[in-house]
Amino acid sequence: MAEPIRIANCSGFYGDRLSAAAEMVNDGPIDVLTGDWLAELTMLILARTRSRRPGGGYARSFVKQMEQVMGTCLDRGIKVVSNAGGLDPRGCAEAVADVAERLGLHPRIACVEGDDLMARLDPDAADAVTLRSFTTGEPMGDTSNLITANAYLGGWGIAEALRRGADIVVTGRVTDAAVACGPAAWHHDWGVDDWDALAGAVAAGHVIECGTQATGGNYSFFTEVEGMDRTGFPWAEIAADGSSVIGKHDGTGGAVTVGTVTAQLLYEIDAPGYLGPDVT
Repeated sequence: MAEPIRIANCSGFYGDRLSAAAEMVNDGPIDVLTGDWLAELTMLILARTRSRRPGGGYARSFVKQMEQVMGTCLDRGIKVVSNAGGLDPRGCAEAVADVAERLGLHPRIACVEGDDLMARLDPDAADAVTLRSFTTGEPMGDTSNLITANAYLGGWGIAEALRRGADIVVTGRVTDAAVACGPAAWHHDWGVDDWDALAGAVAAGHVIECGTQATGGNYSFFTEVEGMDRTGFPWAEIAADGSSVIGKHDGTGGAVTVGTVTAQLLYEIDAPGYLGPDVT
């Protein structure tokens, strides 16, 4: 049985603290560096940016962060998993590869694609899909004015990339928790039907996915928490059975308590049966 894997978050949104990646890599032990760069609104922003200039379809701040930490991650065997690829995961991966070449580094970089549905909205496409309301199941009607359409992928593409030896995995639109669930599934060699373990990893990934929301930023009593001017980013230590310990690096601001973690655990789940592509 493998030891628990410590998965750290360094971003809760596109534009989050640029220094967070270096903080998580340099200020304490971690096995995987992850982050979330993609709110739903971010996909629209990236689509509009891409329409104005090439290379605008991914989160460029992630590439800058890789310039800061890539060498240390390779030296320490820290894997990097990021959804910063947005609408152009291949382009983002190529930008990271350019950084590596400039630094004289040789990481194995993978990209996970398959979330982009725009071509499949054509009713004449061989693999055509119909977009339906998530709540009613009714067709959405005219889709000719859509700017982008993306499915939420789970963590198995990430797990497969890591199994094949990737050091850095760049994805498009995956669930926020997938960047933690995928590495946990790879590390512990889970199967697609290891439901309880997967559920635990999804819960852990959900807690850390929004960065410092888990360490006080989403807590109603944040005025009682010290160091909120420089809140530490969280990590999840996920065991083989899917159970986890949530923490942050020593000496950082904010807090990890039952209150702060519960506040984030309940965030955005809609119902106790939290829907996701890996497990519900």
